[in-house]
Amino acid sequence: MRKLGCFGLLVLVAGVLAVLLVVHSWGGAGPNPRTLTFQVTPGMSLNTAARDLEKAGAIPSAGRFRLLARAFGSGDGIKAGEYRIPPHLSQADILKMLQGGRTLQRLVVVPEGWPAVQVQDALTQAQGLTGAAPLPREGSVLPDSYAFERGDTRASVVTRMQRAMTTYVAAAWAKRKPGLAVTTPEQAIILASIVEKETGKPSERRLVAAVYANRLKRGMPLQADPTVIYPITHGRPLGRRILLSELRARNGYNTYASTGLPEGPIANPGRASIDAVLDPANSQALYFVADGSGGHVFANTLAEHNANVAKWRAYRAAHGI
Repeated sequence: MRKLGCFGLLVLVAGVLAVLLVVHSWGGAGPNPRTLTFQVTPGMSLNTAARDLEKAGAIPSAGRFRLLARAFGSGDGIKAGEYRIPPHLSQADILKMLQGGRTLQRLVVVPEGWPAVQVQDALTQAQGLTGAAPLPREGSVLPDSYAFERGDTRASVVTRMQRAMTTYVAAAWAKRKPGLAVTTPEQAIILASIVEKETGKPSERRLVAAVYANRLKRGMPLQADPTVIYPITHGRPLGRRILLSELRARNGYNTYASTGLPEGPIANPGRASIDAVLDPANSQALYFVADGSGGHVFANTLAEHNANVAKWRAYRAAHGI
């Protein structure tokens, strides 16, 4: 009887150890030493995925993975997509990832103030997208980070960027301040693109918007340097000073040579610049010039502005700019 009792105890201990080993195999660190990318195609079965995971080195055995998945998994199907599997991720967590659809997020980032040509460049260079990158209409893309999955088309991402802009402008226009200098959402985008290119300081956007609004209402030319540059570079950096001949050119964009807004946007403005145009600061300023600190100094009169310009020129001379 004592021998039978000892044998039973040994069997029980062995059983417990076996269960612990199985649990450790399922929930413990996986064999893969590096991050890998794994693709689940539409309609792929768990069996096929298990074989591919074993080939990739993410799991030790496809057959054991299937058995353990049936024993410990939720029973949900795996979801198509591209997955990034970290080093030594457990088999349990791999299954949860595939069943939960936690796919790899690829991003195209469009910073505020990028012109359409740079958006097209970013889409062309984005790995994982398919098809040609269309050139978006200037001012039609809302700057943001856009997630995509491998195999998405570049055209579909542009469509989402443009839909985001349309949605945001519609909501912002509905909350606009009364008495604006712009009378349509299209005009708001044009002016916002100028504000975007004129200042990178958030605290100045509404003041810059106010200056241009005041000038539009008085019939004064906007005299915005970025509008002169746009027909030359399509929004890319000029890399030199503007020529006198370029300041006199008549091309639909030069706001030195004509009054009113240019014929179209000169960049893709961000939310803050759109908001600034639709709610400009309460200011009578008509002029601004750089102050040497990355910002600008504003003036209500030409005499004040000329004094500020003189200070800026002296600063440039003193600093060898």
